[in-house]
Amino acid sequence: MFASDSSPLRAAEIVKGDLKVMTLSETEVMQRLSLPALLDGLASGFRSMAWGEIQAPARPEIKVPERGFMLAMPAWREGAQMMVKTVCVFEENLRKNLPNHLAMINLYDSATGKPMCVMDGTYITGIRTAAAAVLSVRELARSDAKVVTVIGAGVQGREHLRLLPMARDFDEILVGSLHFDDAQSLAQGYAGVQAVEDIETAVRRSDVVCLATHAYEPVIASDWVQAGTHVTSVGYAPPQGELPVALARDHKLYVEDDAAFEPPPVGCGELQAVDRRAAIKFGDALIGRAPMRSNAEEITVYKAMGIAMEDLVAAELVYRNALASGVPAAVTF
Repeated sequence: MFASDSSPLRAAEIVKGDLKVMTLSETEVMQRLSLPALLDGLASGFRSMAWGEIQAPARPEIKVPERGFMLAMPAWREGAQMMVKTVCVFEENLRKNLPNHLAMINLYDSATGKPMCVMDGTYITGIRTAAAAVLSVRELARSDAKVVTVIGAGVQGREHLRLLPMARDFDEILVGSLHFDDAQSLAQGYAGVQAVEDIETAVRRSDVVCLATHAYEPVIASDWVQAGTHVTSVGYAPPQGELPVALARDHKLYVEDDAAFEPPPVGCGELQAVDRRAAIKFGDALIGRAPMRSNAEEITVYKAMGIAMEDLVAAELVYRNALASGVPAAVTF
C-alpha cells in the first residue's frame, strides 16, 4: 500500500491506534429491533437477493467432534456495513442452561474496513429465523386463513407466537408440543393462544401450520394437512428433521436460496431427496419472477435454514437505531 498524495504520512508511519467499537448486549439488541420493521426489512432483503444485490459467500464450518460446530456467515449490500456472524451450535448446552445456538455479529465500515460494532447475535438468530417464516405466512397463506397451529414450545415456538399476529389477524392461534405441559406453559404468556394436546386434530383444521421444533423425525403426517394450507418449517435436526419429505416434494416448495439443498449443517436434511429444480426461491416470488400462491386449494411449503442476509437486515436495523438513540457503550480496539 502506498500513501496517497493527500496523506501527510507514509504507509510505514501509519498505525491503527485505538478505535472505539460500539458494543450491544442481548438486551440492547432486543430493545433496538422493531419486529414490524424486521418483517418489512426481510421482504426487502429477499428482493435484493433476487436482484443479485447482496453478497453472501459460502459459510465455512469448524466441527468439534461429538460436541458441536461453528459457522461463519458473512454478508454485505451497498449502503450497509459489512457483516460477519459467527454461530455455534452445541446441543448439550441446554443441560448447562445455555442456548444451543450462541452467536455474535461484527459490523465493519464498507468504506475502510474499520470495525464499527460488536453485537449479540443469539437473539437475532432466533428472531430472524421465525420472522422469515412468518413473512412467508404473510405473503403465501390464503387471504382467508383464520386458524394457525404452531408445533414446538422452545425458542422458535416462542418467537412465532410473538410474530404471527403481525402477519395476519387470525381467529385462533394454537400451540402444541411433544410435552403438553410445555405448550401450556408457553401459551400462558400470550393472550388468545391456546395449547392443544391433539396435534393431529389441530393440524387438520388449520389454515397455517408452523413447525418450530428440534425433532429428529417428522412431527406431523402429510395427510393431516388440508388443501389450501401453508406450512412453514424452521427446525434443524438432521438427518431427517421435522418436516415430512412428501410435503416438500409433492407441493409448491419455497426456500431462501439454493443452499437449502446442500448437505447439513448448511442445508436442510428434509430436502436431500428433493429435486432442487422444482423449488422456488422466495425472493424470486416477491419480485414476480416466480409464482406466489396461485389458488385456494394448493398446499404451499416454506422450508428455512436461516441465511446471512437475514442477519444483515436485523443487524442493520439494530445498528441504525442504536446510532439514532445516542452513543451506546464502546470498547477500545
